[in-house]
Amino acid sequence: MEPQAWQPLFDGVSTQGWHNVGRDTIDPRWQAADGALSLTAAGGGDIVTEREFGDFELELEWRISPGGNSGIFYRAGDADPVWKTAPEMQVLDDAAAEDRHDPKHRAGSVYDLVAPAMPAAKPAGEFNRVRILARGGRVEHWLNGRRVAAYDLDSEDWKRRVAASKFAAYPGFGAARRGRIALQDHGDPVQFRNIRI
Repeated sequence: MEPQAWQPLFDGVSTQGWHNVGRDTIDPRWQAADGALSLTAAGGGDIVTEREFGDFELELEWRISPGGNSGIFYRAGDADPVWKTAPEMQVLDDAAAEDRHDPKHRAGSVYDLVAPAMPAAKPAGEFNRVRILARGGRVEHWLNGRRVAAYDLDSEDWKRRVAASKFAAYPGFGAARRGRIALQDHGDPVQFRNIRI
């Protein structure tokens, strides 16, 4: 299969190409400003891409507020809540966020399932570079040039991890091999930029 050209998912100046989960509009608390797609206040809701993707390579940068928490979901459905079905790369201020105490909840983790292999996040207020690779069942999380997590959706290891997590209660979790990219409103200001796939 020939590699595809990079496609921007954010034009840097508008919220075009994104909408709130389950709606056809986007809350005004999500704004395009200074080249970033920003959640400016709590209550904006999770947003998803207009388009769906199967196998992909996603790159973006994120910057979280002090003590902040957010996330990047992939192969997500356009139904609320996204976290019940789609795996999440955690976005977190590892130094001060409430959720930092569980290693499987730190920046770069597959949230609640795979802890980062090493700490790789920059401090709150600095941009972090993300790369997420998905090929069939195999997925890798990269943060600031380091591969921090990898898993295989078809493996017994993955099934065991899901069974031991909060996602065990949701039979469709992680099952989709195609879906949208989603950005989370966890109540804290966060910025995303240079989003491409």
